[in-house]
Amino acid sequence: MLESPSADAARAAGRGPRGISPAGEAWRRFRRHRLAVASLGVILVMVVAILLGPLLWNVPIDDIDFSAKLSPPTLEHPFGTDDLGQDLLARMLYGGRISLAVGMAAMVVAVVMGLLVGTLAGMSTGTADSLLMWLCDLFLSLPELPLLLLIMYLFRDSLSAALGTEGGIFVLVVAVIGGLRWMPVARLVRAQFFSLREKEFVDAARALGASRSRLVIRHILPNALGPVIVAGTIEVAAAIIAESTLSFLGLGFPPDIPTWGRILFDSKDYLEIAPHFALFPGLAIFLTVLCINFIGDGLRDALDARRVV
Repeated sequence: MLESPSADAARAAGRGPRGISPAGEAWRRFRRHRLAVASLGVILVMVVAILLGPLLWNVPIDDIDFSAKLSPPTLEHPFGTDDLGQDLLARMLYGGRISLAVGMAAMVVAVVMGLLVGTLAGMSTGTADSLLMWLCDLFLSLPELPLLLLIMYLFRDSLSAALGTEGGIFVLVVAVIGGLRWMPVARLVRAQFFSLREKEFVDAARALGASRSRLVIRHILPNALGPVIVAGTIEVAAAIIAESTLSFLGLGFPPDIPTWGRILFDSKDYLEIAPHFALFPGLAIFLTVLCINFIGDGLRDALDARRVV
């Protein structure tokens, strides 16, 4: 049997015509999005700095020095100091762990809830689907920020007493933000299920006797995860902004836990005399959210099989 010229050319290049795995093809598409690759590099640098930075820059985050109050960036304090003379670099590195952890954990909560509701709605018909979508519309109609503030105000003290100050606030912030961000994921999963459950490979699996759960787990859900992964990156950015907003309004983590939003809140009275106090936490939030959004764009292009690149 004669081989095609394209197969010979592919083999001459050192790979077979079928040598690229789906993951390799997705990575090839992702690399073509230069902003996404650069953003991924920036995020990796920030994560490494947050994880390893305190080991190299071991200045205490609560070391008060009134003689260095609101000092601009120097060799001793590269990011300057705050209104109590505390080193901003050390506090930024510590707060970055919390801000990114909140974003990732809230994203997991939102994606898991969205997958569950979307899967149930996508595999249901009639009353069950209508009820789940009514629930989704109900949550979408709720004003997010006032509801966040109300829940934080009502339950913050009780959870802090039960789980500790930092642990209680972390659990509450993650649960509230994730619990109010699952609706877009649910709608996306439901739409994917409606499209995929009519495909030929699902009909073939059904004809071979596959159960309903096997159809979902082995055939439909894996093919619906591409858009969900992209939506998950957006949820990380939204969760970081929500946590920063809560901390800025004074209803997030307490003052002695320096998240980026809390540092930004503390700097609001010193914008004219110490702009560096607000510049660094604001820049960290801006860069993180911007890079995550660009990574989401790159993943959208990489996981879209219909896009020719």
